[in-house]
Amino acid sequence: MTNNCTNLPLMDVYGSALKDFAEEKESAKLMLHTSYGEPEEMPIWYFFREYTEMPDLEKMALSVCEGRVLDVGAGTGSHAICLQQMGYNITAIDTSNDAVNIMKASKVNDARVQDYFTLQNEKFDTILGLMNGIGFVGKLSGLENFLVQADRLLNTDGQIIIDSSDIAYLYEDTERPTDHYYGEVQFQYEYGGRKGDWFDWVYIDMDTLTEKAYELGWITYILHKDDNDQYLARLVRRTN
Repeated sequence: MTNNCTNLPLMDVYGSALKDFAEEKESAKLMLHTSYGEPEEMPIWYFFREYTEMPDLEKMALSVCEGRVLDVGAGTGSHAICLQQMGYNITAIDTSNDAVNIMKASKVNDARVQDYFTLQNEKFDTILGLMNGIGFVGKLSGLENFLVQADRLLNTDGQIIIDSSDIAYLYEDTERPTDHYYGEVQFQYEYGGRKGDWFDWVYIDMDTLTEKAYELGWITYILHKDDNDQYLARLVRRTN
């Protein structure tokens, strides 16, 4: 990789890749630089997949949604479209303008450029976050702010449906970091010779999520786990 790429806000790079693909333009590779290894190519088509192309974990997530649903980090709206077709009242939010424009073009009824943490004065029955959906909180400490906001946004019997992964496998041949939680990483998108900002992301293992969520007033139910240590969780408020 060269070092003279133009730096753009991270979502501009991500959004540009989605926009080109949606408009059927000849697109470059969307690369993801990581803090733990070599850059990885992100297959852009995967952000546009239909229900039949989704893994079992995501299909299960959609099947357990209830009532009015808030899809956080909705991207191009793959999950929102499915839920809307199932008859759900779905609000899909993302911080990428291009992603939201794609959702609107796909006839997602309520697609918004919106930061989850600044959403207010609305109530939902389900908060949904898929594709390692909890990761956007950035660090393990961000879980508390996420759950505090969820408490504001959810109706009394509301639920959170999220997925994450245990990335302990990255440290099979080396020691885990001692200065931060091992699931905390950094990413940077690159597309067409342009790089976005580095951003924080977190993968939370099941035991840590269960423990931390309980301390913060939530009970965690593990609904699904696959062979790659990715899992689907349902969180509900503790009653005592």
